[in-house]
Amino acid sequence: MPRHPLAALFVSLLASLAAVARPSDRPPEPEPDVVATFSVVGYDPEAKEWGVAVASKFLAVGSVVPWAEAGAGAVATQSYANVTFGPKGLELMRKGTTAEGAIKALTDDDEGRDQRQVGMVDAKGEAFTYTGKKCLAWAGGKTGKHFACQGNILAGPEVVDAMAKAFEEAKGPLAWRLMASLEAGDKAGGDRRGKQSAAVCVAKAKGGYAGLNDRYIDFRVDDHKEPIPELVRVLALRLPKPKHEKKD
Repeated sequence: MPRHPLAALFVSLLASLAAVARPSDRPPEPEPDVVATFSVVGYDPEAKEWGVAVASKFLAVGSVVPWAEAGAGAVATQSYANVTFGPKGLELMRKGTTAEGAIKALTDDDEGRDQRQVGMVDAKGEAFTYTGKKCLAWAGGKTGKHFACQGNILAGPEVVDAMAKAFEEAKGPLAWRLMASLEAGDKAGGDRRGKQSAAVCVAKAKGGYAGLNDRYIDFRVDDHKEPIPELVRVLALRLPKPKHEKKD
C-alpha cells in the first residue's frame, strides 16, 4: 500500500534530525600547542659560532624552537610556533638575507603571524626579534650586539631585560653565554606557567662529531623539575664551564 503523505513527511523529518544529531565521522582538527617560552639567539664573531638556548613549560621544547647552521645563522621560533621558520629562515640567511629581512619575508607570508614569535641572528651577527600582536602576555623581545632575546607568557619584561644584560656581560664560549642568559631569565621569573624543558645548540663549521657536520653543541633536557640547572650540568660534561664568572 502507498505510504500516507503525512507519514512519509514524519519519517523524513526524523531522518533529518538524526543526521544533525549524529557526530561527524571526521574528528575536529586539533589546535597546536602554544610554545610559550623564553629564548636567546646569539653569534660569536671570533669563534664563528651561531647558537640558541631556550626554556619552557612545554615538553621537549628543544624539538621545536632552536635551529642553527654555521655560516647562515640561528633561529628561535615559538608561540604557536611555525616550525618552517627554522629551515626557511636559515635558507634565506644562507643566501645573504639579513635576520630582519628573513623575519619580514616569513611573517608577511604567514596568515598566523599575529600569534608567532621569532628571533634570528644572521651570518654577519645582525639580530632581529618579532612578536605578533596576539601573542599571550607578557610577550616581547630585545636585541643587542650579536643577540636577540624573546619570550611569551612571561612573568614580565624584566625577563628579557635580565637575559639581554646577562648575555652582554657573560664571558667565555658562546654556549655558556647563551646559558647565562637563560639562567638570568629563569631567575627573573621566566615562563609564568612553570618549568619543564630546556635546550642549547651551537653550530660551528666542522664542529660536529669527527668534523663531519656543524653540530658542535646540541643538548636537551626534555622533562625535568629544574631543566636549566640540569642542562648546565649536561653541558659542562662536554664543555667546561668558565671559571671567571661574575660574582653577585
